[in-house]
Amino acid sequence: MSELWDGQGPRPGPGAGDGQGWDHRDVPRFVVGCDNDEQDIYQMETGMNDKMFQEEDMEDDDDESQSERQIVVGVCSMMKKSTSKPMTQIMERLSKFDYIDVVIFPEEVILEEPVEKWPLCDCLISFHSKGFPLDKAVEYAKLRNPLLINDLNMQYFIQDRREVYRILQEEGIDLPRYAVLNRDPDNPEECNLVECEDHVEVNGEVFPKPFVEKPVCAEDHNVYIYYPTSAGGGSQRLFRKIGSRSSVYSPESSVRKTGSYIYEEFMPTDGTDVKVYTVGPDYAHAEARKSPALDGKVERDSEGKEIRYPVMLTAMEKLVARKVCLAFKQTVCGFDLLRANGHSFVCDVNGFSFVKNSMKYYDDCAKVLGNIVMRELAPQFHIPWSIPLEAEDIPIVPTTSGTMMELRCVIAIIRHGDRTPKQKMKMEVRHPLFFDLFDKYGGYKSGKLKLKNPKQLQEVLDIARLLLVELGQHNDCEIEEKKSKLEQLKTVLEMYGHFSGINRKVQLTYLRNGQPKASSEEEDSKKDGPSLLLVLKWGGELTPAGRVQAEELGRAFRCMYPGGQGSDTPLYNPSGDYAGFPGCGLLRLHSTYRHDLKIYASDEGRVQMTAAAFAKGLLALEGELTPILVQMVKSANMNGLLDSDSDSLTGCQQKVKARLHEIMQKDQEFTPEDYQKLASTGSPSLVNSMKIIENPVKTCEKVYGLIQSLTSQIRRRLEDPKSAGNLQLYHSETLELMLQRWSKLERDFRMKDGRYDISKIPDIYDCIKYDSQHNASLGLEDTPELFRLSRALADIVIPQEYGISKAEKLDIAQAYCVPLIKKIQLDLQRTHEDEAVNKLHPLYSRGVMSPGRHVRTRLYFTSESHVHSLLSIFRYGGLLDEEKDQQWKRAMDYLSAVSELNYMTQIVIMLYEDNNKDPSSEERFHVELHFSPGVKGCEDEENVPLGFGFRPASSENEDKKPNQGSLEDLSQDQTDQALHVSEPINIQRRSPMIRSRKAGSMELPAVPVTPVTFLISSELLSMPAVKRFSVSFARHPTNGFEGCSMVPSIYPLETLHNLLSLKQVEEFLNRVCESSNEAQASTMKGESQTSLYSPQPHLSSSGSEASLQPPSQPLWRECFQ
Repeated sequence: MSELWDGQGPRPGPGAGDGQGWDHRDVPRFVVGCDNDEQDIYQMETGMNDKMFQEEDMEDDDDESQSERQIVVGVCSMMKKSTSKPMTQIMERLSKFDYIDVVIFPEEVILEEPVEKWPLCDCLISFHSKGFPLDKAVEYAKLRNPLLINDLNMQYFIQDRREVYRILQEEGIDLPRYAVLNRDPDNPEECNLVECEDHVEVNGEVFPKPFVEKPVCAEDHNVYIYYPTSAGGGSQRLFRKIGSRSSVYSPESSVRKTGSYIYEEFMPTDGTDVKVYTVGPDYAHAEARKSPALDGKVERDSEGKEIRYPVMLTAMEKLVARKVCLAFKQTVCGFDLLRANGHSFVCDVNGFSFVKNSMKYYDDCAKVLGNIVMRELAPQFHIPWSIPLEAEDIPIVPTTSGTMMELRCVIAIIRHGDRTPKQKMKMEVRHPLFFDLFDKYGGYKSGKLKLKNPKQLQEVLDIARLLLVELGQHNDCEIEEKKSKLEQLKTVLEMYGHFSGINRKVQLTYLRNGQPKASSEEEDSKKDGPSLLLVLKWGGELTPAGRVQAEELGRAFRCMYPGGQGSDTPLYNPSGDYAGFPGCGLLRLHSTYRHDLKIYASDEGRVQMTAAAFAKGLLALEGELTPILVQMVKSANMNGLLDSDSDSLTGCQQKVKARLHEIMQKDQEFTPEDYQKLASTGSPSLVNSMKIIENPVKTCEKVYGLIQSLTSQIRRRLEDPKSAGNLQLYHSETLELMLQRWSKLERDFRMKDGRYDISKIPDIYDCIKYDSQHNASLGLEDTPELFRLSRALADIVIPQEYGISKAEKLDIAQAYCVPLIKKIQLDLQRTHEDEAVNKLHPLYSRGVMSPGRHVRTRLYFTSESHVHSLLSIFRYGGLLDEEKDQQWKRAMDYLSAVSELNYMTQIVIMLYEDNNKDPSSEERFHVELHFSPGVKGCEDEENVPLGFGFRPASSENEDKKPNQGSLEDLSQDQTDQALHVSEPINIQRRSPMIRSRKAGSMELPAVPVTPVTFLISSELLSMPAVKRFSVSFARHPTNGFEGCSMVPSIYPLETLHNLLSLKQVEEFLNRVCESSNEAQASTMKGESQTSLYSPQPHLSSSGSEASLQPPSQPLWRECFQ
């Protein structure tokens, strides 16, 4: 093979130039472009002048030396494409075939010269891009009849998405459900499109939001995704990459009214797309990239290329690649795959596309193309050639070695973030319009109805407005609904000026004999006949602080995954989002499909938005939460997995609440008998709260007086024009709304008979906690005292509503979270059984930390009830005997000292695999259990209980080396590199190992601490690689930050146990589920609700909790009488 030749004089023959040290095998014969219009590419290749540029001369030359004739491969495309790095790399390699020369057609020749004057070639690589004259290329192919690598006529079809989808369908290739809307440009209104708030109907086919709207022209990259109102509405607008953006979020929810489009159902892909590149029907290279629909931020490497990761295709996906390549007659072809719901769907075919920045792909592509050319043309050129046989690449995935354990599964149950106070109003309704609405939406099927979407809420509002008008016109009309309640219903539904489905909901429950008088809210006289209980709920929205908490916790969670915690890790871009921070191991796991991530959330808006914000931090996403929510978060309101109907209490819970109310209504100091009744588990946090309260009725009186003082102070502020005008409350709340909140609590807390409604205590604590944190600038008097007393009351009422005795706690916990327990069981089982989940191709794994890892992550976002219940099952269900297991004893003491499961509380289960152990050994898999009580409270936290750190050394393994797969050896506690900003924030690091005991809690001894520097970038907060990951400050360190309240930090994870075998955990979870089934069966048989167990033993002298029964005899079943 000859060297590169400059086109002047005759081309050197084989061996020419040896004196200069050239070797024809070292330099490819690859000619790019030409110097002037006087010379073209073919002249340079053949050494002929302008006058000799004729086909006949070429034929004469062929006759002279047929045996030496080279196969000329012509590249006919726009210059930007033909001189790109991938094309140059591949053509250089292709030129190294002994009998192949590569000629690139100059762009000016393609655009300006007739095809008769184009260079001659035997094989043509030609493809359409913007500005390319495809018609001329087709004409050239007809004239010269070269071997076509990519069929030219089919490229017309590739430019029309309708034709692409038609061909895909004809080939039996899966694609999203779609419909085509063809519009006449002259009469755009005349089309088969019906647009509604949350769906469109195209040609009679209904597409609920989220759906995708694609222009029929494939060159138009303005693809829109429309989101449902329940997720916040609006749309994500995708476009051809500009700089570092590929999409933006828009509040616009209406579809485009001009142009023709394809409408298709949105496929949830967990935020990652797959690009597949074929080179012939038997070769396909696949890469994963972040979906442009997710946040629109394009991750780029140091060369400005979009960051992508190679993945392995399944056998079915390889068959799809073959079908696409053959159906479109494009040897070199790129197409997009969506992996969703266990299937793969083709959503776009791009035609000629090369992989960027993959040396192996360049080698493979040139080899495959060269083989195709030689196979087709070598015989007619009398070139002796056969396809070389090579050993197949064996897809061996390296395993971990030594003592390293492999993280296989992370399961986290997380409470939602900081929210506005929840508010609720109940009213009994009997008007026929309400019954009609109940019937319309199928309420009679279950006797209950939940109305959340805008259309439904609008109907409720219309009824309220209509009844109020009738009441205003006719005072004596037969409308039984209270006017004040109807006005409140109307006011709440009219808030914000629009419905989003996240802020408010209405629940209707059928009451066969009407509602018995239950509280001061109800009417004095009971009506006869059936009625509906209408419960209006509003508030409880995730605050900006809650979003930041969730996002930062997500970012910190990355540090639990292997790889990338240290600052010495080789990363892509020294200045980009993948550089200089811990957790890039998780990001790469996710991008390469070795991270099997699913995020579930209950149907409450605050829970779903918390999940979306967490995902944003976990996966380093940007932008609005709505696109992330739609793509990443799965609603889990089926089978009660994460939702619970708080208005439908179990029999046990009703008894517990009644007993709780009875104890808290005594106007006397707590007696030893009361301590035994109320704190039967001996929890130090409960005992401390009872000591603060002393007399529950007197404390309630104090609280009531403080609320009265608070409302009068707010009224005075409202009456003062200066004060009211300058005040800015958190989250756009007004003083009027704040007064409404507190006035309602003032009315409801003290009932007409003078007693106090204990069920309002959580709401009072909710409100004062919110105002103490977010509206402290008001400077209202006595708020610290109201906070102290209401917190002490809430620390009794809230946890004890989930059971007073251990047996009650278990019974109530089962009612809430057995579906979740069963799901956790499946998650653990499938992890160690499923070895074929989305493995990374080993040949592309250079630079990927631990390429053999496949990690399953399941995140469950829920409310307080599920977190309390799940923790009760682990604490009291008989997982371990604390008398025999000192680590579990310490963990139980720690949990007993925790008074509140605050926002962002986490229960984390981690499954590890030791590949050195026998697969059948119990030691092969082991489980760790971790816990964090969530965000820190508003008060001084000196006496907050501390655990023993995250994954502390134990007596069983303290002599061993640190587990390389754990967080115990992250960067040798070095400080991270991070992005530079003006001011670093110093955060004290606590020792994870040493704790001293004091007054039933654990505090940090006086030891020197090393400050860890937090550095903040515009969109990224680098987390320090500490042994116990924590969020010490949120993105805005808002101590005194103007216009924003302080964002509290989050307690780090504490390890409850790190030496559990998988078998232990599975057997425990089995017992939980089996006992639940037995309890349900006995209930259905109508067995009496008597306890199967003897009363609990008294507290030991140490004050710790009574010892649990051994695992073989858990405290399941009914609550005590």
